[in-house]
Amino acid sequence: QAQLVESGGGLVEPGGSLTLSCDASGFKLKYYAIGWFRQAPGKEREGVASISREDGSKYYTPSVKGRFTISRDSGGNMVYLQMNSLKPEDTAVYYCAAGSTWPTIRVDYWGQGTQVTVSS
Repeated sequence: QAQLVESGGGLVEPGGSLTLSCDASGFKLKYYAIGWFRQAPGKEREGVASISREDGSKYYTPSVKGRFTISRDSGGNMVYLQMNSLKPEDTAVYYCAAGSTWPTIRVDYWGQGTQVTVSS
């Protein structure tokens, strides 16, 4: 059964860093465009960053540009979201998704999400 699994969330102080990981079972991430999304309480899910399948082109929503970095490992089996200079407004459940288009991901698979809380 195809499945995405996120890990790496947690509690961090403002200004701190976290790295989220996205792994897949049942299929290979290197054949898909991958996006990171987040949903804060009471808000709609929003796209945060995405990476293309073909050439690794990257997209970031303006609120995270310069602070977050999306990347793939050399084997193309993992995708990461390095988050630096975290702010309280980054608090949300973060999801990875695999799909067929970039920069807007037409999602085929969703992960279950990992909680990121930025608080002192």
